[in-house]
Amino acid sequence: MTAVGLLVVRLIVGLLFVGHGAQKLFGWFGGYGPKGTGGWMESIGIKPGVLIAVLAGLMELVGGLLLALGLLTPVAGVLIVLAMLGAIITVHGKNGVWATANGYEYPLVLIAVAVAVSLIGAGPYSIDAALFN
Repeated sequence: MTAVGLLVVRLIVGLLFVGHGAQKLFGWFGGYGPKGTGGWMESIGIKPGVLIAVLAGLMELVGGLLLALGLLTPVAGVLIVLAMLGAIITVHGKNGVWATANGYEYPLVLIAVAVAVSLIGAGPYSIDAALFN
């Protein structure tokens, strides 16, 4: 059952990160693409906005894809942690912990998931297992 649990966590969290990255990079799933996301980033003082939006989108998309596939899982964890630390430092941290105040509660949970899966490993239902076991 542990293997199935890891697969569920990897797929749900990983694919949601893929979607988040696609919002920033391509404007899919209701996102604003690099120009719109970059403009918002610049409006809150993050410059150069478009470049940072693309970098954040790439970290989310690639990290999420790697996590979902269970491929190079520690790399996936690093990319996701970096993206969420960026979100906490630039947007959520000043608002305190709780999501009800736009705080860092949810990005912190995602960091915990990424770190935990990276430390535990992707499990037997992963590309890592097929390649490295």
